[in-house]
Amino acid sequence: MFLTLEIDPRRVKGVRDPMLYGHFLEHFHRQVYGGVFDPGNPLSDEDGFRTDVIEAMKKIRVPVIRWPGGCFVSTYHWTDGVGKERTPVFDKTWRVEDPNTFGTDEFVKLCRKIGCEPYICTNAGTGSIEEMSDWVEYCNLPSEGRFARMRIANGALEPYRVKYWSVGNENYGHWELGAKSAGEWARLVGEAAKLMLHVDPAIELSAAALADLDWTYGLLKNCGQYLKWISLHQYWDMMPEKHEPADYEAAMAYTDRIDRSVEIARGMLTSLGLENKISIAFDEWNLRSWHHPRVHSFPYGTEKESYLSPRDKNDDNRTYTMADAVFSACFLNAMNRNCDLVRMANFSPLVNTRGAIMTYRDGIVLRSTYHVFDLFANKLGDKVVDLFHPEPAPTWRVKGKDGGEKKVGTLDLLATAWSDRKGIALSAVNKHAQEAAEIVLALPEEGRRATLYTLNGPDKDSCNDIGRNEVGITETDLGLYRKGMKITLPPHSVNVLQIV
Repeated sequence: MFLTLEIDPRRVKGVRDPMLYGHFLEHFHRQVYGGVFDPGNPLSDEDGFRTDVIEAMKKIRVPVIRWPGGCFVSTYHWTDGVGKERTPVFDKTWRVEDPNTFGTDEFVKLCRKIGCEPYICTNAGTGSIEEMSDWVEYCNLPSEGRFARMRIANGALEPYRVKYWSVGNENYGHWELGAKSAGEWARLVGEAAKLMLHVDPAIELSAAALADLDWTYGLLKNCGQYLKWISLHQYWDMMPEKHEPADYEAAMAYTDRIDRSVEIARGMLTSLGLENKISIAFDEWNLRSWHHPRVHSFPYGTEKESYLSPRDKNDDNRTYTMADAVFSACFLNAMNRNCDLVRMANFSPLVNTRGAIMTYRDGIVLRSTYHVFDLFANKLGDKVVDLFHPEPAPTWRVKGKDGGEKKVGTLDLLATAWSDRKGIALSAVNKHAQEAAEIVLALPEEGRRATLYTLNGPDKDSCNDIGRNEVGITETDLGLYRKGMKITLPPHSVNVLQIV
């Protein structure tokens, strides 16, 4: 069976913001220390940053990084992490000591080395609104006030001009230290926003939101005038307590209505007339949640073997198979389709844990998800254009992690074009574990060169590890495009077809 695709590049559905391919970095396990920041390692530069990680991030054109959390931020006090004298503190969220050698100045320097925008998330758990606004002073004021002078004394003569700021993390959740009720949250965000914007009216503020009417409607009604963004988070394969990753088929079950939370948030924004003023930052997302047992669930672990050592399981590269790549491509397709409203998304995290890159002393491993960002950032266009198929799309019945069956579409398709040149780039994801799929193209133009980029491995459970590179991108020259050209999409594959 084949599916005929009709693509009209004249019908533009929206223009994608580059920040849709952003990432996230938290002080958890080896993401910062031993991840992006590893002073003394032969692969690190004079500032302590891993050059191999930076080059890998440049290749996928990371546009924005959110930091320092995450749950970590709800007990983080930024003044502990600046200046020559850094005092280690006990991180009450993750129950480890943080040396504070990586702070605001190091984060901004990392972003400058990569060429991306810094996005700072503030402490709305145990912090104060004044502490949040002081942080804006430190980063953005040229010289006024003691915090701008503190930055200058620390060696940064020019302001950092950090544009993107978030009030809080997941303060709606019982797991967050300093959690708030919906009413408390709306009040705190409004007052924090006023104070931060009084320091620098040019910043763009976000606040933690949910696809939940009780939490988000009050936030929008009371604080909508101050906000440019609302923040959504979602992990589908939840594993905080038990490290039991969903298999390939169960991971595909999660692709059903992958943008449901965006639909709900869109409805709330539209009902208040804010859909053209406030955008969505899906600033934490991944197929799989982080594994950190006995930390958020009571009774808490007392021995480090029960709550600290198990975190190493997050860095088992065998976990990150074609399931993770295919799911991530489906998510990014969905966010592209919602690019009128979703203008930022941050893969969680960038390095180690569930990240796209894993570091070890002598190098890095590029996991399957890294190559998804390579395809989307470097091969797709920025304009989402009209795509139609007259035949019904094929479906596939899969068994979810809960044991129930679900019908999901076999193909996930997205058509794009470029603002600065002619041509078409089609994202075509074949989710099926065993069966190839055929598409037939009906485009208005012929005679352009057709190239197929395919991300895949020998089987659905293929992965990359130290000394093991099974998953990667292959390039196939298909010759000149002609109407009715058939394209075969291998099973469990992520593909980008360029006709340029």
